Parts: sequence; structure tokens; C-alpha cells
Amino acid sequence: MTSCTDSNCLFCRIISGDEPSTTVYEDDKVLAFRDKFPAAPVHILIIPREHIATLNDTEPKHAELLGHIMLTASRLAKELDLADDGYRVVMNCNRQGGQTVYHIHLHLLGERPMRWPPG
Repeated sequence: MTSCTDSNCLFCRIISGDEPSTTVYEDDKVLAFRDKFPAAPVHILIIPREHIATLNDTEPKHAELLGHIMLTASRLAKELDLADDGYRVVMNCNRQGGQTVYHIHLHLLGERPMRWPPG
């Protein structure tokens, strides 16, 4: 697995320990931590340890990793007592998709009603 070595990438710096975060889960494939600017009472970011800039940069070889990210979200939702009431998972891609850090990441949001369309 490619490690995070991009010193310009905020999430690579979090993985290396050079940038602080509040970790809620980690294993050999992913790191999950609380978002510094939460959009909901519970807002966890789940990031792969491998640097992949956008969802567009994923390949078939990343299928297991992408599945692991989703399963981690489900696991955390259960552990954080979000599962029964419901939660949202979001992955943004590129500028118009709302991506601000170019290292793929899944947002796990909960403990408030989510509406669609937003607003």
C-alpha cells in the first residue's frame, strides 16, 4: 500500500502525526477522526492511509479499500449510537463537488435530522 508522504496534504500530515487530530478509530488501512469544522453534532472523517487525491483517481485495485471505508463508517455509526436513528455518509469529488482536501475521505454525519434537498 502506498503511504502518505505528500507534505502538502493535510490528511497525509494527520496520518504521519505532524498535524493534530482527535482520532476515533484506526487500523492498517484507514484513520477516522473528528472534523475540526463539524457540519453536524457528530462529524467524523474516514480517510485511507494511502494517498488518493480524488474519487476519480481510484482504480479497480482500490475496490477493497473503498469497501473498507464504507464498512468502517457503518461500524462507527453503530459504536456511536447513530445507526438506529440514522446518519449520512458523503464523499465529495473535486471543487464543484465540494472537495477541499485532495485526499479522498468519507464524511460520517449524525445526531441531527438531515434533509434533501439541503436548506
